[in-house]
Amino acid sequence: MPTEHPNTFGTLLMAAFRTLSVALLWVSSVSVVLAEEAKAKITHSFLATGGETFLLDGAGKQIWKYDHPSRDGWMMPKGNVLLALGKGKKYPGGAVVEVTRDGKIVFEFAGTQSEVNTVQPLEKGNILLTEAGAKPRLLEIDRKGKILVEVPLQAQTRDHHLQTRMARKLANGNYLVPQLLDKVVREYTPAGKVVWEAKTPHWPFTAIRLDDGNTLIGCTLGNLVIEVDAKGKTVWQLTNDDLPGKPINDACGVQRLPNGNTVITSHHATSGQTKLFEVTREKKIVWTHKDDRKSGIHHFQILDTAGKPLEGRPLR
Repeated sequence: MPTEHPNTFGTLLMAAFRTLSVALLWVSSVSVVLAEEAKAKITHSFLATGGETFLLDGAGKQIWKYDHPSRDGWMMPKGNVLLALGKGKKYPGGAVVEVTRDGKIVFEFAGTQSEVNTVQPLEKGNILLTEAGAKPRLLEIDRKGKILVEVPLQAQTRDHHLQTRMARKLANGNYLVPQLLDKVVREYTPAGKVVWEAKTPHWPFTAIRLDDGNTLIGCTLGNLVIEVDAKGKTVWQLTNDDLPGKPINDACGVQRLPNGNTVITSHHATSGQTKLFEVTREKKIVWTHKDDRKSGIHHFQILDTAGKPLEGRPLR
């Protein structure tokens, strides 16, 4: 019988080891590439309100703008935009308008006090808004401007600007109202009774009632976002201490996405700084938006992810 060379087994073993190493390296490289590609595919188109009112596509290109500062806004099903406008020469008490993409006003309701800070489209074409002033109130109006519901708000009157922000009608028919200087989020019935409230560590701007009953709250100059349960206990919190680069700079607008991630605006961010970012439940940033505009984004509506429209009701 032929005698096997004493180094043959070792040679074969080394060759197999080298082949396995190359294979593992290839798999690792492919995994990194795929991960980077997946990360690169995270895009959002969105409506931005604030000092500038505009719409960006997923590539970050401006595809529409409206030449009036705004406070809140919504994309309507047929492409129009519903806006709460800031006070100015034309609207000394602020206003709610619905405009077409070519800038034509198809609905208008002028505020009667100091500011209009909220707008929300409701069923049957009705509209929710809040007025700040000596008699802070929440209104539901129809498309003829007729007041259907009026809820007096139990808010301080020393500073009209810091009375309320993003009020929203809930599925149960009540209204969720962030009250900034009072540092409280209150749930009002249509009759004006407070049936729930949560104290906040700083001025609340956005209050979103989630499907599980928790409430997500953006706390402006506290530079934090909290999620509280039905008893008002904080069950999740995000601050600059959780994030590299400390990107939160006035946590105004907030939106919870269908994937469970949260998008937050830094209203005081300026040119070249992070204006919006998306963060996971584990507090990992997976998407950011920067631009050259000097003004920040007051609130926003994320419209799609990677070109696909968001499902369900917007949690914002």
